[in-house]
Amino acid sequence: MPIIRIDMFEGRDTATKQKLVRAMTDAMVQITGCSEASVNVLINNIAKEDWGLGGELASRKFPDKGK
Repeated sequence: MPIIRIDMFEGRDTATKQKLVRAMTDAMVQITGCSEASVNVLINNIAKEDWGLGGELASRKFPDKGK
């Protein structure tokens, strides 16, 4: 039962996440030969203010547009 864990900034729409899950599943099946049904993909949406990068919060390095 392969598990793929993805941590990324929150804010992507459902269609984008569906494409990501499909691509990760397809790659795992192709590379490892496991069954598609056995692949689990977990997406952790993390707020920029909860992510540190280079000693700063990502919310300071990458402010949202319009704010």
